[in-house]
Amino acid sequence: VSTDPNVADSSSEREILRFSQPFSNHNGGHIAFGPDGFLYIASGDGGDGGDPQNNGQDQETLLGKILRIDVDSGAPFGIPAGNPFANGGGAPEIWATGLRNPWRFSFDRLTGDLYIADVGQNEREEIDAQPASSTGGENYGWNVMEGGICFSPSSGCDQSGLTLPVLDYDHSQGCSVTGGYVYRGSAIPALVGQYFYADFCEGWVRSFRIQGGEAVERTEWTSLAPGGSITSFGQDAAGELYVVASGGSVYRIVAP
Repeated sequence: VSTDPNVADSSSEREILRFSQPFSNHNGGHIAFGPDGFLYIASGDGGDGGDPQNNGQDQETLLGKILRIDVDSGAPFGIPAGNPFANGGGAPEIWATGLRNPWRFSFDRLTGDLYIADVGQNEREEIDAQPASSTGGENYGWNVMEGGICFSPSSGCDQSGLTLPVLDYDHSQGCSVTGGYVYRGSAIPALVGQYFYADFCEGWVRSFRIQGGEAVERTEWTSLAPGGSITSFGQDAAGELYVVASGGSVYRIVAP
């Protein structure tokens, strides 16, 4: 920022990372700093349908991944020593693989757990959850699997070594998941620990809590659906949550 905290210093801009996109869709999903201070980057599989280049399962490409880099060291960045391929075997920037179009991820500000909402192909939408204790390297399945079902092949796929979603839903309920945040605010104590997410097409808002590795207390909040396509969520310094709709409005979730 410049001397005015609301104005950027354009001369300070530097390019950190660039990678090419083979198709016009699935070009990105989210960036955020994790509790460890490293920058996490969600990249789609490069687009088209069905991941024709097998990028989700290719450990040498940055597409279809969650990346983790250190922007405070190296030029233009450094590789955290704990990255799964920091010493070889794949692209060193990779933190997790097997993603199609991770449209919003977030860290639980209390526990450090990572939640990833990954948009599906024709049948399933999924949410993956990585505990803060993870050392990385999870393979979330795409394009071997779409959500909790086989994709390629359509049956009998080899699920060994894959991390299944903590929750998925079929396209009778929606068509494109939008990830949110775990509520850690103080205005609505009953909701503390609930992860909120939405569907872009149907416009609903839902939540769940993870208990014993499973999604429990699944709830649909009809009162929180603002109408229109929900593109994102926000979280303020106090842990209160916001919903962003394509109509151009930002809504704050408040107690009834």
